[in-house]
Amino acid sequence: MCGRITQYRYPIEYAEALGQIPIGGLSPEPIGRYNVPPQSMVQLLHQDEDGLRMEDVRWGYAPFWAQGKRPPAINARVETAATSKFFRDIWKTGRAIVPADGWYEWKKDEANPKIKQPYLIKLRTNAPMFFAALGQFQRGGMGEPRDGDGFVIITSSSGAGMLDIHDRRPLVLSPECALHWLDPELGPNEAEDIALEHGLGVEEFDWYPVDRAAGNVRNEGAHLTERISNPVL
Repeated sequence: MCGRITQYRYPIEYAEALGQIPIGGLSPEPIGRYNVPPQSMVQLLHQDEDGLRMEDVRWGYAPFWAQGKRPPAINARVETAATSKFFRDIWKTGRAIVPADGWYEWKKDEANPKIKQPYLIKLRTNAPMFFAALGQFQRGGMGEPRDGDGFVIITSSSGAGMLDIHDRRPLVLSPECALHWLDPELGPNEAEDIALEHGLGVEEFDWYPVDRAAGNVRNEGAHLTERISNPVL
């Protein structure tokens, strides 16, 4: 599960970490979001006819035949995304990357699930992250978003060490694999191999408890990402 992320650096910092400049659409201002929820507009990297572009796309997607029948999905399981009826079309044409700085998960008290402690997960190096994503979005940086535009973050199993927080986590790719994932010449089978075999291992991450204020999407600010010393769990 990935239901809340952080995305606060200057866009150019993600581009430099990716090793890919220029990228179209980069704002000169920091993104400055420390509590990004689903269904909001999120900066997304995708291939355009003129190269890579970063722009706002809504976090949440449903194919045309499912719209209005269920809430938009926010995640896609790496084990099934390439072949599921829900995602197989955008697997071929809509691979994208969410540049991010971390994500939140909530640890629940087994005796009382209403008691939850948020944790922030980041790379141990504190470098930018690149979440594998799938979406439907405008090409060419022109025009208003269409009905149905949006994206999902691909998730994988948390693996040993992170299971006590949540059994799913975003599929985080190295800069090299992220660029390969975005390559329009990459075939669907090769993309599936990247997704299944080349995500960063759990040893690459650090996680720590943060203030429970992160649980309210109306709260914002760098203080939400600071480690606390007195977690409830």
